[in-house]
Amino acid sequence: MTPNFGTLYIVATPIGNLGDLSQRAIKTLQQVDLIAVEDTRHSGKLLHHFNIQTPMIPLHEYNERERSDKLLEQLKQGKNIALISDAGTPLISDPGFHLVCAVRKNDIKVTPIPGACAAIAALSVSGLPSDQFVFEGFLSSKRITRLKCLEALKNEMRTMIFYEAPHRIVNMLEDMVSAFGEDRQIVVVRELTKLYETVYDDKLSAVLACLKAHPKQQAGEFVVLVSGAEKMSMDDAEVERILKILLEECSTNQAAKLSAKITGGKKNVLYDIALRLKNIG
Repeated sequence: MTPNFGTLYIVATPIGNLGDLSQRAIKTLQQVDLIAVEDTRHSGKLLHHFNIQTPMIPLHEYNERERSDKLLEQLKQGKNIALISDAGTPLISDPGFHLVCAVRKNDIKVTPIPGACAAIAALSVSGLPSDQFVFEGFLSSKRITRLKCLEALKNEMRTMIFYEAPHRIVNMLEDMVSAFGEDRQIVVVRELTKLYETVYDDKLSAVLACLKAHPKQQAGEFVVLVSGAEKMSMDDAEVERILKILLEECSTNQAAKLSAKITGGKKNVLYDIALRLKNIG
């Protein structure tokens, strides 16, 4: 007999404009037994606006492990619970990971109620390649650690997405210039969906200079998108040389995969070349 467990709903909330809360989200928040929130004062305003009177319980980075056990017990008793963060989709640089892991390990249903996500919203208007991207979230507040992370990403060829707080945005961009160079293309999206929504699209050095010249533009929430590194250009002879070396130690598939990382070429094209070289050999 299947236990009569409740369901955990992961509910996305607006990142600024209250009109972005879906009807499904409103209905879910009205019907669940309990809403786990990052900040009761912040979420209380949202719930009051939509006349949602469901009880709240705080769940944030400092109490999540302990609180997850209590919420798990209530789900086992058949209660339905919604999880929301201060803004956007929970777990995306917000609490909730430990709760979802604990719930899934106990074979309790977890259902997403999709909605706003600052990273995806910013990517959609950035004009940068969106077929492949990496989300890095917030970098360390410590400059040395932040620089090391950026240095490790300087050859990343996919579009990179970061979040940053207003008091660190200039320092972050300065470190990006050091790691990526002043000519790397960047898009900085400020105050998404809010009254003063602004999109800066230029080379790193130009965007940095603009923000430095206008201190008021350093206020608000930021999504920073950086174009990926340019693919390495190699002639056919060099590509074949690399593949021949790899084929001496690897399978055809592995050689194609590794050479794609080295050269920036497409794996399927390199696989065909590797097959040809193997047949010749």
